Amino acid sequence: MLEPTTVYTPSPNRYDSMTYNHAGESGLKLPAISLGFWHNFGDTTPYDTMRRIVFTAFDNGITHFDLANNYGPEPGSAEKNCGRLLHEYFHHHRDELIISTKAGYEMWTGPYGDLGSRKYLLASLDQSLKRLNLDYVDIFYHHMDPSTPLEETMGALATAVSSGKALYVGLSNYDGPTLEKATAILDEMHVPFIINQNRYNIFDRTVERNGLKETAHRLGKGLITFSPLAQGLLTNRYLNGVPADSRIAHDGRFLQQSALTPERLQQIRDLNDLAAERGQTLAEMSLAWLLHDGMVASVLVGASRPQQLIDNIGALRNTSFSDDELRRIDKISL
Repeated sequence: MLEPTTVYTPSPNRYDSMTYNHAGESGLKLPAISLGFWHNFGDTTPYDTMRRIVFTAFDNGITHFDLANNYGPEPGSAEKNCGRLLHEYFHHHRDELIISTKAGYEMWTGPYGDLGSRKYLLASLDQSLKRLNLDYVDIFYHHMDPSTPLEETMGALATAVSSGKALYVGLSNYDGPTLEKATAILDEMHVPFIINQNRYNIFDRTVERNGLKETAHRLGKGLITFSPLAQGLLTNRYLNGVPADSRIAHDGRFLQQSALTPERLQQIRDLNDLAAERGQTLAEMSLAWLLHDGMVASVLVGASRPQQLIDNIGALRNTSFSDDELRRIDKISL
C-alpha cells in the first residue's frame, strides 16, 4: 500500500441530514442515496471533476461508492480513479466508507474474462483490489450468469469473504426464483449475503414482474437500484426536445432518441405535472418514489457535476405518497 499524500477534511455535519437504511435484515446501513461510478469516473472525465463530485457526496453523508470491474471508459479506469481518490483524500476515512464492486460481465478477452466461473470471479476481485488500492471491498457482487452452476458461483463468493477480501456479498440482475436458490446455497455456507442490485424506476418495473422485489423482501435481503431516472428520461431534460449537451446527443450507448416517442414524452410531461403538484422536480419525485415503501434500501445515482448530487439528495425531503398519487403514477407510466 502506498503512503497517503493529502489530507481531506470533510464537513463535520455530513451525517446530519442523510437517511441511512439497513440492507435487508443485516446490520449494515446504506445511505438512501448512493454514488455510482458507472458513467462519469472513467478516463474521459477530468480528475478535478471527479474529486469535486466525491467531496460533495461525502460532505452530504453519501458514504457508499459503487463500482464494477469494467466501469470506464476504459474498463477498469473507474476503479483506478476511485483508488487514486481514496488514496489521496480518504485515507483517514476508510472505515466511514462502503466500497462495492462487481464482476460477471466481460472484462478481458478469452474464456476466463466474464460470466460466473470461480476462476473469473476471484481473479477479477484481486484485480479490482489492486486498482482500488484496497485490502478489501465492503460488498462484492456477481452479475447473474445462467451458464455457470449456482453452486460454483456462490462458492466463489464464499471464498471472497473467507479470504477477507470482501465483508459482504451481493447479487446483481438476478430474478426472484434464482435469488431464492442462491440464498439457500449461501445460507448453508453461512455467507453474509445482504443485498441485490437491480435496475428499477417508474418506467421499468421488471423487479416487480420477475418477483425479485417481493422475494428479496421476504428473505430479508436488501435492494439497491440503478438507473432510477431512466438515463435522464425521468427528469426535465427532455420535456422540450433533445438538448445539445444531453446524453442522447453525445452518447447513444444507453439511451437513444428513438426512446422519446410521442407517448413517452406525454408520460414524462404528465409525471412532471404531478411532481410540480408535490413541490418537487420530476427527478426528485422519481427518486422519492423508489424509497416510499421501505423496500429499497438505497438508490444509486450518477453525477457529472456536484450540483446534480445536491439536487438528488433533495428527494429525501419528501418520500411519502398518498394512495391517489401512487395510483396516478401507475396510470401514467404502466
